[in-house]
Amino acid sequence: MSSNDGNLKFWKKALAVFVPYNSRRRVFLKMVLQLLNHPRQLVYYFRLQKLKRVLYYFNRGGITKVSQILDERLLMGADLRLEVKLKKIINSTQITDFPVLSFPSSATPVVSIIIPVYNQFSYTYICLASIMENSSEVDYEVILADDCSDDLTLQVNDVVKNIRIIRTPKNYGFLKNCNYASSFARGQYILFLNNDTQVQADWLIPMVRLMRENPDIGMTGSKLVYPDGRLQEAGGILWKDGSAWNYGNGSNPALPEFCYVKECDYISGASIMIRTTLWKQLGGFDERFTPAYCEDSDLAFMVRKAGYKVCCQPLSVVIHYEGLSNGISISEGLKAYQRINQSKFYEKWKNELEKNHKPNGEDVFLARDRSQLKKRILVIDHMVPQYDKDAGARNVFMYTKIFIESGLKVTFLPADYYPYQPYTAQLEQLGVEVLYGNYYFKYWKEWIQENAHFFDYFYVNRPHIAVRYIDLLKQYGNGKLIYYGHDLHYLRERREYEVTGNEELLKSSEHWKILEYQLIEKSDIIYVPSTYEKTVLEQAFPEKVIRSIPIYIYEKMETKKCPNIKKKKNLLFVGGFGHPPNIDAVLWFANEIFPHILISYPDIIWYIVGSKPPQEIMNLQSNNIVIKGFVSDEELHSLYQSCRLVVVPLRYGAGVKGKVIESIYEQCPLITTPVGAEGISTLEGVFVVAAADKSMADTIIRLYNDEDVLQNMMSKSPEYINTYFTKKQVIDVLGLDIGISDQKYN
Repeated sequence: MSSNDGNLKFWKKALAVFVPYNSRRRVFLKMVLQLLNHPRQLVYYFRLQKLKRVLYYFNRGGITKVSQILDERLLMGADLRLEVKLKKIINSTQITDFPVLSFPSSATPVVSIIIPVYNQFSYTYICLASIMENSSEVDYEVILADDCSDDLTLQVNDVVKNIRIIRTPKNYGFLKNCNYASSFARGQYILFLNNDTQVQADWLIPMVRLMRENPDIGMTGSKLVYPDGRLQEAGGILWKDGSAWNYGNGSNPALPEFCYVKECDYISGASIMIRTTLWKQLGGFDERFTPAYCEDSDLAFMVRKAGYKVCCQPLSVVIHYEGLSNGISISEGLKAYQRINQSKFYEKWKNELEKNHKPNGEDVFLARDRSQLKKRILVIDHMVPQYDKDAGARNVFMYTKIFIESGLKVTFLPADYYPYQPYTAQLEQLGVEVLYGNYYFKYWKEWIQENAHFFDYFYVNRPHIAVRYIDLLKQYGNGKLIYYGHDLHYLRERREYEVTGNEELLKSSEHWKILEYQLIEKSDIIYVPSTYEKTVLEQAFPEKVIRSIPIYIYEKMETKKCPNIKKKKNLLFVGGFGHPPNIDAVLWFANEIFPHILISYPDIIWYIVGSKPPQEIMNLQSNNIVIKGFVSDEELHSLYQSCRLVVVPLRYGAGVKGKVIESIYEQCPLITTPVGAEGISTLEGVFVVAAADKSMADTIIRLYNDEDVLQNMMSKSPEYINTYFTKKQVIDVLGLDIGISDQKYN
């Protein structure tokens, strides 16, 4: 070792002693060093409001949060970027310098976009241009609410076609102007948009979709971004004293904490959308807040009082030139009403603020999405569930949705911290915060240390993932720890050893058994999908709470006329090839069973569906074997409808097989092995169990042409699914541990 290496180690040890990792001194040193390296950037970034928050966390020991504030700006977050498009402002006093904008006309608009204006035509024009460019997926009308402007706004008809211009008889001020213009709206939704904004691509349809799909949401709003790309707000927080925070102000708007649909206390009125019926029911903005300020916060509280939610829609991105309309000084002009109206707001909503809101700056983790009013669950798995690629991912996705539907606030931690799309965005649109990106990859331990105590439940999947997190969760959290292993890995590998004779598998099986049993000892509740595995574990752990839960969750199936078996032909296998038992099953069936079937049915085709097929599977392609690989859910449904028989020829494995349950749900006749049928009821006769040997070929040959038996199997599918695999059965189990009601599923 060189002297330089020795010196480096000495100084590292000295640094660790005098400036411990994750200490205030360490973060302060980091701040100083970054200030020296990036003086302009940090001085620009740490404005007064941001510095107050940094000091708040610093004084209260939120060291990781301070570190994140530094990292997200200078070190981390470089992998996450929000692309924005900013149109150039046309600064001219001649109306002829503005190109003509011609909006589409609609007799039945879905959205009425109301833009309150008083002068500032250059900004109004660019706002209109951005709307016309980025709103094509929704029928809308634009209402320009002109509050007695005396600039080029008077000539707007010359350059903007097919919009409605509503002019007040006298200068009403912002609030009354909005109320007046709203009486002319024809849309199902009213969207108030400041004229000092530029809407971004696909900004409108996400808000409409959110409201259509969630009738309990009364008002939504956009993620607001400054022209320089920094976040202005992803929803707002109101504290017990009536003061407010723009959540995330100054941060990178692409960070995951700003990218999920969240309930929020209020949304700044620069871009908010409300149901027209609700707006009329509430009587519009409360005119006690005339001429402006706090009317948006008050509206949000009125919406909640009427029984609706207020949510921020992060897919709707709007650039906002904050302060352009009313200035930034609260001592003069319209801005002076901000302090006056804040007092009025506090008096109106004092009881609500005292009851359900936190003191200023306290527990931002909860206040940002109003989750202090809910039970919270942290779901951990190896990655964001790609539910159309394998059974385990589909299971995790289904249960995550159940948690959401049951009123839990869900946070999802994927152990690879990667935002696979479109799956991550789909979770975020359901209201799930997904922890991804460089920051969480680097600081996941610190995040757990600081936030685990906020969660009531931990739902941890798979042994090789659970072992990484379980001790930290128990050390820093007080929530109930639920372990779901998907199957007993040790049992699966021991069975593979029995088939292959590979001694390494036997050693690996023992390793998994030790690991899985340790996890069971440390967990409060253990879930398994298989009734067989439940029995095995109950014998090994008689004092533990072990429950069997459905692997898949379906809506109740209606008993209807099932497909005509005479129109179905060919065989089908479905299973992801990241799972070794599926590779073995397909190769074994192709080499040992399928050749015998071809003798009786030379024209039969066997479709093999599953993601990531290895070369040895691809090599099976022939006139009678079609390797489909990954297919969409829609194409898979078509294959289930057209194929006569699903084969699941597993020789080893463990747990309940998702492909078996899916086949039953799709009402497609099924034949499998004892391993494939393990852990579920076989008494109803909805599928056939055959030995994993050459006799399976004879069974398939006989069954393939027995249309009465096949038709009978299909007809029994709905009752089987309704008995074992609906939301009602899931809630019956979850309700024992998570305290959620099954009322909505009865």
